[in-house]
Amino acid sequence: MNFHEYQAKGLFAEYGIPVPGGEIARTPEQAVAAARSVAGRQWVVKAQVHAGGRGKAGGVKLVSSLDEVRSEAERMLSMSISTYQTGGRALPVDTVLIAEATEIREELYLSALVDRVHRCITFMGSAAGGVDIEQVARTEPHKIITAQVNNTTGLQAFQARQMGFGMGLSASQVRQLGAIMQSLYRLFIDKDLSLVEINPLIIDGDGNLVALDAKINADDNALFRHPDLAAMRDEAQEDPTEVEASRHDLNYVTLDGNIACMVNGAGLAMATMDVIKLNGGEPANFLDVGGSTDAERVAAAFKLILSSEHVDAILVNIFGGIVRCDLIAEGIISAVQEVGVEVPVVVRLEGTNAEQGRRMLADSGLALTPAADLNDAARKVVAAAGQAAEVSP
Repeated sequence: MNFHEYQAKGLFAEYGIPVPGGEIARTPEQAVAAARSVAGRQWVVKAQVHAGGRGKAGGVKLVSSLDEVRSEAERMLSMSISTYQTGGRALPVDTVLIAEATEIREELYLSALVDRVHRCITFMGSAAGGVDIEQVARTEPHKIITAQVNNTTGLQAFQARQMGFGMGLSASQVRQLGAIMQSLYRLFIDKDLSLVEINPLIIDGDGNLVALDAKINADDNALFRHPDLAAMRDEAQEDPTEVEASRHDLNYVTLDGNIACMVNGAGLAMATMDVIKLNGGEPANFLDVGGSTDAERVAAAFKLILSSEHVDAILVNIFGGIVRCDLIAEGIISAVQEVGVEVPVVVRLEGTNAEQGRRMLADSGLALTPAADLNDAARKVVAAAGQAAEVSP
């Protein structure tokens, strides 16, 4: 789960991490009122969307009058923002943050993330802040300093000192960085986060460290322990198909291809997409219906797949271990009859009650193509998708 900047800064403030003053607004009038309550004679109007790169898209503006606050808020609240992080989607702006303008001497970078290679939380810091950190990693990797946190002892003071001096900070700033890193570490653990990023972490006019921007991702699997975080979810910022999938406890990710996949098990789903690619096709989604699914969930998954206008063919690949293949077949038949399928469907069933499931599909009278194995299924669905694409308007 992603958070808006103002939500992340609210969490930062709770843990004593310094952030500029600011208030949110959802109308131009609220924006003016917010500016009046925020200190200073200049303000930064910031569109709130789940993506970086807002500034280049016109979503961050420095203003010097209440009239400018009103006009910029009105402009942003009527726009949608597409950046390199939105995956081609234009995200709606329904909230702006009116933030205190802060003098910037230097821009730094600081983040903490789940490091799956070292199986720990790793901090990353760099004196090259305020830019795309991915570009820094590609072209100047020596500018990035890392610190792996021991899962038993936690973040150590010497690690913060090494990072601070490595970033060229003064002794007093190193102490501030240590306090910020310890607070970030507590926040990370307390809230079951997967990523915290401050870009930029600035040195202000007084020589102090301030989190000028904030990005937080939380582990969806732990949200049941954090109803306060779950309440911050903004579904308007998410792919609507993925939102609908989550309501049915389906693991769904939208991709760019035209062959939809419905598979049980994440590993099998990845293998299915690989075999489709190997045969020259392009997957339209990752969809794991789970190992203990039932006919109702399969029907929901099928409807979800068919809601996309980019799908030219569907591959159902089910290995019946815990789940029975006859239940999968029942769900497929129910969904196809209810929704009405106008694209080819290739089905490969194997495992518990597989033969019974195949008979149910064969006797259904529906246009369902059986496959002997995964390679056979991939070849058939790629061919069917190509033919469907050729005849589509």
